[in-house]
Amino acid sequence: MKNKFSIGEMSKLHNTPIKTLRYYDEIGLFKPIEVNKNSGYRYYSIEQFEQLNTINYLKFLGISLKEIKNHLEIRGIDYFLELLKKEKEITENKIKQLMIIKNRFENRIKEVERARNIKELEVVKIKKLPERKILSLKEKINTESELEISLRKLENMAKITSTIMIGRVGLTIARENIRKNEFYKYNSIFILLEEDIDNKLVKILPEGEYACIHYRGCNHRQCAKYYKRILAYLEKNNYKMIGDAVERVIIDQYISKCKEDYLTEIQIPVKKY
Repeated sequence: MKNKFSIGEMSKLHNTPIKTLRYYDEIGLFKPIEVNKNSGYRYYSIEQFEQLNTINYLKFLGISLKEIKNHLEIRGIDYFLELLKKEKEITENKIKQLMIIKNRFENRIKEVERARNIKELEVVKIKKLPERKILSLKEKINTESELEISLRKLENMAKITSTIMIGRVGLTIARENIRKNEFYKYNSIFILLEEDIDNKLVKILPEGEYACIHYRGCNHRQCAKYYKRILAYLEKNNYKMIGDAVERVIIDQYISKCKEDYLTEIQIPVKKY
């Protein structure tokens, strides 16, 4: 039976590129049994098949070539088990991270689809909203530049990256300022959380009834008339404000260049009296 295989034959038999086999030889991971001194051709034997299968198997599991090389040199069952356990833990952490990413995709898709299909704009509605967790920073904000600086400050203080906050940023206005028609004096900036995190900046938007209104726009300077509309509705229907207003741009120019798609929502916690 033939027991001498060229590098090309090994490549075809094991579905491993010739370039890869040459690299394995260079780093001492998988060396041929013979190299022709004149031609430089590499040759392998059947006895090496299982070794290459092991390399490909461990590589498929995500184990580094350095770790594989160490295993093949040591060939100890304890080392092998520890190697598999370590990679299993790494894989489980990756799965958790991917599940978080998947959840964020699903949430954002649902929210944008809902935003596209909202029919009743500029109309005040009373909604029962669940408790929501936010990362919040008390800060006086009156301009767009102050908003951006405050957001960076919140991001740095919370030790998070922008990956957590795209489409999740909001502002609050103290109810005292709303009563005085000072609708551009924001008193905090927040990031709406999608998963629990351990951070001292985490606050709660309480469960309860909120007077809500949607409008097409993403400029905070457009909001005054909508706050006035909510105040008129509350007075007419015997509601009182019981907390600060929440204002969040859901769709802006970074999501759509079409202004007709822009969407902002204002929510004010209320109670019947």
